[in-house]
Amino acid sequence: MPHEVPMEEVTESIHEHAHEAHAHEAKASWIGAVALCTAFLATFAAISALLSSEAGNESLKEHAAAFDQYSYYQAKGIKSAVLQNKIDILIALEKKPSDKDLNDIKRYKTEQESIKVEAEKLVELSRTHGKCQAQLELAVTLCQVAIAMAAITVLTRRKPFWLVSLIFGAAGLYFLVTGYLSLPKHEGHEHSETHEVKGEATKE
Repeated sequence: MPHEVPMEEVTESIHEHAHEAHAHEAKASWIGAVALCTAFLATFAAISALLSSEAGNESLKEHAAAFDQYSYYQAKGIKSAVLQNKIDILIALEKKPSDKDLNDIKRYKTEQESIKVEAEKLVELSRTHGKCQAQLELAVTLCQVAIAMAAITVLTRRKPFWLVSLIFGAAGLYFLVTGYLSLPKHEGHEHSETHEVKGEATKE
């Protein structure tokens, strides 16, 4: 998983060659444009890497939160099953269960439903962040390839390689934009409230 953008030396080399070309070859002034494009590509790669790292962290946090919610769901289920067995035994002995036990059974089932909904929501958010991370990582890779092609362009002085570099760069920018726009809105506040409610309920 790319967290840092490599090829910094390649980018510096491109700029050095561009400066030399500008100083010695008037006809090769387009090399300066290649160097400028490389700078933009390096920026896009850095932004993509940063967003990819953040998306990956969010995906892991949401996955862990979903696991906690499912554990909480099971704990409620165990309490409900134990209480239901108690009620069944009382009925078998022809005794009337207390209103508190009957109300607790209903409450546990209601709470289980809400916990399950929250867990499923967290799982979906984790998957969405994972997909966004994959798109952003692809953007980093494509930008790196574009930078490499730009280096070949400068070394060989052949414009077709620049065209290939621009194509890869455009593809990288596309995945950067789509990955960013696909990121879910931050819901950290809601998640923290969920954990607070869970913590209070486990004390019961």
